[in-house]
Amino acid sequence: MKSRAVLDAPSNLGLAPPAPGREPGTRRMPEVLRWNGLRARLGARDAGRVEAPPYGTAVHPCGIRNAEAIAGYARTLADVVESVLVRHELAVVLGGDCSILLGNLLGARRTVDRLGLIFLDGHSDFTTPERSGTHGAAGMDLALAVGRGPALLSALAPDGPLVDSGSVVHLGMREEDPELRASGIPVLDLADIERRGPRATAGEVLDRLGSHPGFWIHVDADVLDDTVMPAVDSRVPGGLSYEALVEMLRSLLGSPRALGVEFTIYDPDRDPEGTVGRAFTSALVEALRP
Repeated sequence: MKSRAVLDAPSNLGLAPPAPGREPGTRRMPEVLRWNGLRARLGARDAGRVEAPPYGTAVHPCGIRNAEAIAGYARTLADVVESVLVRHELAVVLGGDCSILLGNLLGARRTVDRLGLIFLDGHSDFTTPERSGTHGAAGMDLALAVGRGPALLSALAPDGPLVDSGSVVHLGMREEDPELRASGIPVLDLADIERRGPRATAGEVLDRLGSHPGFWIHVDADVLDDTVMPAVDSRVPGGLSYEALVEMLRSLLGSPRALGVEFTIYDPDRDPEGTVGRAFTSALVEALRP
């Protein structure tokens, strides 16, 4: 089994400000998870930190806030992710908002002929600037990754989208999106996972991506039940239990084809007592433990 390397990607560029004059607190997520011992408890190599450009509120003419900064950050992050993967380590990337997906995929696709993506998220993240009410790339990251949206962010690779739509499986959605359903991307929503069970769901996903030599895993904290993970920017009732998430991730990460996993959206500013962060860290340690 691959050894783990923990990399910080503390970007909040893809989110709208929570209030006038305030930055989204997701930039503090890596330091809180590390303070709670995530890297040390895993015995993982420290792969460092990729600092994000300064947060801004201006919306780029393409309709996405901080679009140029996100594009530049994606390229910088990609180089570091690639350097982890060529060591045959499992990259564990601590975000940050969901726009870090772009840099992680850009780096991962350089190491395999055909990249798969397993996308665990309570939302579709398949909106476009025309449909978005926030102009935040964190709600568009999956669409951008499969080549939908402004070229500044949907064409980061020179030879096509970061991942083909036929190489994606979306898991855990509980806020319906007809656009995602119409895209042809397979969706196993919360009800599907509850019917199948987390281990059987993971097995089905691995079978669907069986022809892919490598895959990346995206985990938005809001895929968890809102009662145990309220420290997110866009709350929706319901979600996975910690136990279900751990079981599913352990099954997926048990595959030698797993290249890396990213964790996003937990916001320490929404967790003043720190209790959510401690529980989240413990669950991730259990899921990631070799």
